[in-house]
Amino acid sequence: MRENLKARSGGRTKLLPVTKAFPIEAVSAALAAGIEEVGENYAQELLEKNRQLPEGRVIWHMIGRLQRNKVRRLAGVVGLWQTVDRSSLIDEIAKWNAGTKILVQVDPLESAGKGGCPPSEVEALVTRGVEAGLNVVGLMTVGAAGDPTGTAYSFKVLAGLADRLGLPERSMGMTDDVEMAVDMGSTLVRVGRAIFGERRAL
Repeated sequence: MRENLKARSGGRTKLLPVTKAFPIEAVSAALAAGIEEVGENYAQELLEKNRQLPEGRVIWHMIGRLQRNKVRRLAGVVGLWQTVDRSSLIDEIAKWNAGTKILVQVDPLESAGKGGCPPSEVEALVTRGVEAGLNVVGLMTVGAAGDPTGTAYSFKVLAGLADRLGLPERSMGMTDDVEMAVDMGSTLVRVGRAIFGERRAL
């Protein structure tokens, strides 16, 4: 899959394996393939898998919805916080993990109950992150499940915001919309099922 991504994107897009609900062997397989960065959705699962690996072996991306009370335990373990969508979370991460890399999560469709801030709040959150001493490297969004039109709109909005704000990273695209994401400028695609197969029931 990495070779296909490289060919389609001209080397611009990086593959982030997502091991949510997969055993530690999935992380080991990614490492054996030369991949050093891995995504996890749940704090406890990330911490448990990290405990089973040699220190510093993986650069973890936190890609699930994040509660403030989980930040302290994850600080120093997570290398990139992808789902930062509110000022209180920025302040908590800055308190425990100053200087770390973050992405601001955007929800262009402003879906009720879904993670991500409205596009109108992105610039203020980016500024807040920088002022708090965090390294704001880009934006992240999640496509609209079963809605290619909504997904394309979300990707277009995110890419436009990243361009306007001069942010290099655009984390968008998962198993079902990888090709669209790459074609619309994604620099990081979060893929689990297409690499490891169907997940076991949680």
